[in-house]
Amino acid sequence: MPGFALPRPLGFALRRPAFQVDSPGPSSKSVADMQREGSLHLGKLQRILFGISPDATRFERRGFRGGDPVARQRFETIGATFVAGYHAGLETGPSEQLVARLEAVEPERRGFAYEGAGMALLLLDTLLPWRRDRWQTFLAGAGSRHAYMVHIGAGWAMARAGRSFERATRRMDQRLRWLVLDGWGFHDGYFSARRCIEQHVVPARIVAGYQRRAWDQGLGRALWFVECAGVAGVTASIERFDAARHADLWSGVGLAAAYAGGADDAALENLRRAAGEHRSALAQGAAFAAQARERAGNATPHTERACLTLCGLGAKAAAQCTDEAFRDLPPDGSEPAYEAWRGRLRMRFAPVAVQS
Repeated sequence: MPGFALPRPLGFALRRPAFQVDSPGPSSKSVADMQREGSLHLGKLQRILFGISPDATRFERRGFRGGDPVARQRFETIGATFVAGYHAGLETGPSEQLVARLEAVEPERRGFAYEGAGMALLLLDTLLPWRRDRWQTFLAGAGSRHAYMVHIGAGWAMARAGRSFERATRRMDQRLRWLVLDGWGFHDGYFSARRCIEQHVVPARIVAGYQRRAWDQGLGRALWFVECAGVAGVTASIERFDAARHADLWSGVGLAAAYAGGADDAALENLRRAAGEHRSALAQGAAFAAQARERAGNATPHTERACLTLCGLGAKAAAQCTDEAFRDLPPDGSEPAYEAWRGRLRMRFAPVAVQS
């Protein structure tokens, strides 16, 4: 499996104390106090077992290409924010403490913290036996405003936990569950760039059909990070893939460019030109990013600029187009309703795509 494996549990054995202590007297702690202490200890143990090294998102560690120093700093900060959200989820579960820690992140990067928390909660649901509703509870509450990012974070968990897509998402919204595969594709491109981006390897658990297309959309997002928002590098990488994969890769690039940022106006215009016949896919990805930020209430100037260049509309209008395209979707058929949603957006932005 691409990526790196979950750390093995630390080996330790319970030992008898070397000396006898007197039995303590009656405790003055309330049951609630003891429950909080127990949750705190469990959270620390979960972080020890499943934590991610702070260096895991450093470009030197990943072997990513240099790029502009400002963009590089941006993407490394985004990675650190994700890891912080992930560790918060491991330590607190779907609790008020978790929400407080996520909401303390400045708005532009807050969605990445929610993404990390989404990964942590689904991972715990998958690996630990005594509770299976952490992720759903979080999504139904504070995570609802960041639903895109929480689903994408779940994809990171699936990439590491060894479950099939169909089994892991059967209780999820049938339209949004494809974002899980988007997150999976990003994870694999980010942590296994050589295999998945340079050698074009697709994980065996990603079966043929639309699962591979949704995975490619996340792989396109990872390309934006791997190439540090370098338009020439992104374009050259996509051109080396089979032509049938290009549209979904460009869609992912558009989402990352609009949500994560990293490109100035000139670079965005170069990106639009480089996408060629896939400009409408690039615009669709940017519109998804606009809707994700609009729903979460964390709009940014770089998302506005990206949408103006790639969609021909401001971010708020692009988000509105995304909402309109979502209405009255057909049931899943030969293609999932999720792809019908994306297809409507590509058609909406087709007139922009033909402009020189």
